[in-house]
Amino acid sequence: MGNDGGSIPDRRDLVRSKPKAEALDKANQTRARWAFCALSKRRLQEPVVSCALGKLYNKDAIIEFLLDRETYGDGENICGHIRSLKDVKTLTLTPNPAPVQAGTEPSERTQFVCPLTLKEMNGAQPFVYLRPCGCVFAVAGLAAVRSSPQAADRDEKDTCPQCATKYTHATDCVPLNPGPEEEERLRDLLAAQRLLEPVKKSKKRKAAADGAVEQPPAKKVAAAAPSIATASNSLRSTLAMEEAKRKAGMTDAVRALYSAKDSGRKETFMTMGTFTRYA
Repeated sequence: MGNDGGSIPDRRDLVRSKPKAEALDKANQTRARWAFCALSKRRLQEPVVSCALGKLYNKDAIIEFLLDRETYGDGENICGHIRSLKDVKTLTLTPNPAPVQAGTEPSERTQFVCPLTLKEMNGAQPFVYLRPCGCVFAVAGLAAVRSSPQAADRDEKDTCPQCATKYTHATDCVPLNPGPEEEERLRDLLAAQRLLEPVKKSKKRKAAADGAVEQPPAKKVAAAAPSIATASNSLRSTLAMEEAKRKAGMTDAVRALYSAKDSGRKETFMTMGTFTRYA
């Protein structure tokens, strides 16, 4: 039914509003960053490594990427700044000692915790790793046990509470899974550090610069093959000897056939004596 005056359409029926953008599930995104490898998207499994930007990877995935940088389609966008295993640090992680709660799948359980505070490494608390040793702590736990908390802006050395390695808090604490602004700062810092790296020279160029280029050993000159002239002379001598042996066994009549002819006579062998015979 319609057009009978019984219903009046309003704006909602005539104008369709733009659909709202789908809201991203932040909880799943956070869980993916802290529980799964950033490159292979597989669940984190020790050994776990991290780069200068604080991303988490499975070490085997990084090795696969370095062997063939096209193994993962988006590998260059995710970890193109990794040139070798020297650009990543193997992390010392503390497994979560809490038992799995009933009704919770093992894949949903947080794998690692801070060894100082036992806070779960799930993104709810900021975590850092120490560049010299790779030990991982919650920021709050590390700050509580620092030997010189008042010297945050100085270059004084602190001691790792887990392995007693010396580190500098201002430069050796790398945040794990930082926010966009912090990640951009770390990326700029990494670019600045690489500009200060000395240019590597190849072995040949380095030797040339030092003036110690060794000449390659001269190849042994192969014995020259006998020339054509030498071979011809040898063949000629052999043929002459054979000819002399052959003529030595000839009779006088046969030898006369091969002897030099008189240049004044015009007869040939076939006509010799034809017109001088007596009747």
